[in-house]
Amino acid sequence: MRRDRAAAARCVGSGRGLTLRAMPRPVQLTLLVLAPVALFFVLIGADRLFGAEGPGRGYVVHLALPRAGGQVGLPRIFGPPDASRPLVVIDAGHGGHDPGAGVTALKEKVLTLALAQALRDRLVAGGGIRVALTRDDDRYLLLGERAEIARRLGADLFLSIHADSADNSDANGATVYTLSDKGSDQEAERIAARENGADTVNGVALKDTNANVDAILVDLSLRGSLAGSNEFAGLIRREGTGVIAFRPRPQQAAAFAVLKSPDVPSVLFEAGYISNTGEAAQLNSRAGRAGIADALARAIRVYFARHSGAGGRG
Repeated sequence: MRRDRAAAARCVGSGRGLTLRAMPRPVQLTLLVLAPVALFFVLIGADRLFGAEGPGRGYVVHLALPRAGGQVGLPRIFGPPDASRPLVVIDAGHGGHDPGAGVTALKEKVLTLALAQALRDRLVAGGGIRVALTRDDDRYLLLGERAEIARRLGADLFLSIHADSADNSDANGATVYTLSDKGSDQEAERIAARENGADTVNGVALKDTNANVDAILVDLSLRGSLAGSNEFAGLIRREGTGVIAFRPRPQQAAAFAVLKSPDVPSVLFEAGYISNTGEAAQLNSRAGRAGIADALARAIRVYFARHSGAGGRG
């Protein structure tokens, strides 16, 4: 014992530190009890400083799941406060955790929102038409919720705006789509499958957005909404000629879940290929957005003039 104490004293004197074994037994017991408690508080402090709640540190994964009951809130309606005026609902594709297409800094969700806002502003400036956006910021909506917004608002037209992508970086041109149980071709089916996949996370469907598509198509035929959709798509092609660079087959059909509203003529507009750097730059420019907004606004006004006589000012 005396040799142990002498060795401990030598350790202290030599600066090599005092070991736990050389400490008095009461001190040893105290340290053994307090060490786990101290470690616990150290871990809490480290988590606060360096964990997910720390400023700019850690990783937080947000998943937008279907809302438990209730309905998504309705957006603001712009334009004249006259409910008799025609209403168009413009849907900016993707949003929130779903960026859509785009391998560069420019993402589809950003481009579609800019195009939707430009079209809204053009229509409101022209007067005579009420306009609502399914989203006016970077939020995520289920495909069914987008169509449901149009239906609940009693919209006269629904226009969903997207941007395409392809492995071929030279692919370019806009396309106008209406609802069908089968795509016009394999490319149309591929695009519909990609857009419909926005309601999945790691392959798991957030909500069954494709149920009863056949029944909806029958209802569309009975109500005449499909005819209205095709007419509106044709007007976009007509008014966009010379302004919008269309693909060789500019008007097609596919089973897009976002177009399934049974009583609102609905069209999906693929503005161009975001995978084509030149076309993406044009679409993202002020002039490019203005040209598309003017063409789409003219098509909307012609459609409403034909069906309600309330096309407003040009």
